[in-house]
Amino acid sequence: MTMSLPRQAAPPHQPPAPRRVETRRQRNRRRTITLIIIGLLIGVPAGYLLWCAHQSRSSGRDKAAKWAATGLTPTYPAKVQRRLYEVPVPHPADRLASYETNNWRTSRLYVQFRTTQAGLDTFLDAMGVKRGDLKKGAVTIGERDRQVSGWNFRGAGPWWGLSHSQKNPAPSQDVVVNLANPVLPMVYVVSRTVP
Repeated sequence: MTMSLPRQAAPPHQPPAPRRVETRRQRNRRRTITLIIIGLLIGVPAGYLLWCAHQSRSSGRDKAAKWAATGLTPTYPAKVQRRLYEVPVPHPADRLASYETNNWRTSRLYVQFRTTQAGLDTFLDAMGVKRGDLKKGAVTIGERDRQVSGWNFRGAGPWWGLSHSQKNPAPSQDVVVNLANPVLPMVYVVSRTVP
């Protein structure tokens, strides 16, 4: 036995609502708004893509120039370089220049800067050495590193230096300080690490 469901009544027949006629002004306004929306939907992403392409291209040129360098360039070493090579450049520092070399055996970071007496103490403390570790007349940066960096330690002195050796994988640093101007010492650092 099947049960039958009650039938719903059919809706009363209603005549369709009269269609609103669009005036010319309304039509032109609607089309203008539609064109603006389409323009924004296409123009904003296209503009963003062009801007990104320009940024990427500029970044590539900057990196190419950086890696094409064959000696010290007047640039601040990157934060990751300073952390990896343990070369904490103090603040304030000027006459700053750096250069990095890499090969399958050893990676080196060459950094030079001029700082204050307090900046020199801060730099040495951050490396884990003291000013008393500096030896007068000691030019600890070797001939090979001097040729690569273009440094010449024959000018006015006095010259002070130290070698800070650490067990691998920690980097080892050679530091030379020129105290010709005792208020603003010039610091030269070569930090080596074995990958």
